[in-house]
Parts: sequence; C-alpha cells; structure tokens
Amino acid sequence: MSRTTPPRPLDVTALFPEVAPLARSAVRLHPRAGAPTVADSSIGGPLLWPAEEPWPTCLDHVGGRLRGIAPDDVRLRRRTLAEAWNRPRAEGAELLTPQERVVVDRGSAEVRIAQAGPVPLIPVAQLYAADVPSLPRPPGTDLLQVLWCPFDHEDYVPAARLRWRASAEVTDPLRATPQPELIGTGDYLPEPCLLHPETVTEYPAPHELPEDLAERIELWEESQYSDENDEDDEAGDSGTVDYQYDLSVAPGCKLGGHAPWSFSDPFPMACPECGADVRPLLTLDGAEWDGGSGSWRPVEDAGYTGLHFLGPACSTQLTIGRSYNLQIYVCTASYDHPHVQNMQ
Repeated sequence: MSRTTPPRPLDVTALFPEVAPLARSAVRLHPRAGAPTVADSSIGGPLLWPAEEPWPTCLDHVGGRLRGIAPDDVRLRRRTLAEAWNRPRAEGAELLTPQERVVVDRGSAEVRIAQAGPVPLIPVAQLYAADVPSLPRPPGTDLLQVLWCPFDHEDYVPAARLRWRASAEVTDPLRATPQPELIGTGDYLPEPCLLHPETVTEYPAPHELPEDLAERIELWEESQYSDENDEDDEAGDSGTVDYQYDLSVAPGCKLGGHAPWSFSDPFPMACPECGADVRPLLTLDGAEWDGGSGSWRPVEDAGYTGLHFLGPACSTQLTIGRSYNLQIYVCTASYDHPHVQNMQ
C-alpha cells in the first residue's frame, strides 16, 4: 500500500516568500514491516550481493571477547513482546508469562563471547533506482546498499558503509547473509521493512535560515500561541502551526532533502578526502513521526496516534542515540570519496 503525506497545514511560501527558493525535494521512504527479498528496496532486508564478493566486516571489532547481545535473542524478544501485546488479557494481568519474561530479559542482556574474526556488517538499507528514480548514484549503477557495524563508533553511532552497484551484473547472488555473533545493541538491528517511496517538498530547518527570517518566523509562531491563550483554547486543539515540525523538514527515513538539525546548530561539513561540499543522501530514523511532527503522519495511518513499538511509525525498530536520526552525506565531487555521518 502506498503512503500519502497530508498537505501541509498552510503554504509557508505565501507567508514568507523568501523560503520558496530554498525548497528541495525529498523522498520519504515510509518503511513498513514486511518480508523483502533481494529484489526489493528495503530497510533491514537482504541485499543483492554477489556470492564472489567478500562480505564487509568491521576491523575495529576483531576477535577477542566482545560484549553485546545475540541478534537472534533480540529478534525473539521483539516477537515475544508483539505476541504478548496483541493477545487479550484481563485487567491487571501481567503482560508476560514467566517463560516469556526469561526470553525478553535475555534479549536485552549483554553477554561476552569470543568473536571469530572481524564482526560482519549488517544490512541496513537497499534502494533501487527503479523504485526511487531520483536516487543519486554514480553513472552505470542503479542500486545503493547501506550496511553498518552494529557497535557504537565515533560519536556513539554505528559506522556505515555504502555500496553502489549495477544490479544486472549480479548474476550469482549470495544466498545467506553473514551474521555477527553479537551486536552492541538491539537499537542498531533493523526489522525487515518494505519501502513505499513518496516525493515531498521540504524547506530548511529554522537553524539554517537567515537570522532575520528565522526571527520573523519565530514571532509569527508566538503570535499563534498568544491568540490561543486569548481564546482559552485547550492545548493542542487550536490548530497552531510550527514551522520546524509542520512546514520544514519531513521526519522519518528519507532520501535527499534538507538536514533535520535538532539539538545542535548547523556546522560546516566537507568531504574528508578532497574538502568539497557534501550533500544529504540518506536519513535513517527510528520513528516516522512523533508528538511534535504528527501532521506528517500518512493519511493511510491516520488511525495510529501513538508511538507504540507495534505501530507503523516505529516499523524499523531502530533507535539512534536518544531517539535521534543518522544522516549520511556524500561528496559532491566524487561518489568514491568517503561519506560523512551526523546524528541529530
């Protein structure tokens, strides 16, 4: 089923014409739980990987005694909790049986093992140009694959690896994905999701606007809340509109668009190899909307107002930092240069 973003509450360019030239297209990926194959665009699904090509590993986590969680225990924990939440129970009854509690606790308890060799990276995303025609890619390729190490790296985020390839050249695909014996946290293990790409228009977060424009938008926002108080409206029922959460950057997993700056002001980023500018490629987020950005909830999901882990907003089961997101930027001069990551 496709996903449709509701029209924005108002036309911000009519109020502030200066933002019109700053518009960018973004592709909301709308991941939803499913059973993707190597032929599908997905998050957390299997990758179309040549059998003869070595599977990438993390050289920062090699052998020794690693501390982490078994991926199979994480997945079993999720299934057990989902089954428990979906079955009827009497008022006041425990959610889990004693046996289920053991399973759930094991799925979040760290253990130590002797990892055999470097930790294999885990599949995170796969995007076909056939599904997302605006996919930025090197000439001759039609497929972007993203993997990452399931342990914290610099700035407490997983270290991602990108692969662009021509899908038609993969004639003998790998049949079984290598799996790490341990992962640092279940937060970095995505559930298999099919994608439902949708192109939307975004405007810069207020952090990136010229100072005078940002101040005028802030005054406009404050005037709405003043009117709300004057009318003694109940909080949240007055139809107030927030530029950052309703009119600028789309939440959730997306391709391209503007950077979703949140807890820090924008800072210069450049290609670590050549110093050229970088541009947003992919944003990976654990929630498609939250309490502040509910106006972006797709029309087809209108019946879901909360953020329960079983709901469509949290289909990927990813958590980046304290419910932030991971942004991946690529060099504007060459796709062969290292990418840049940022958490916001």
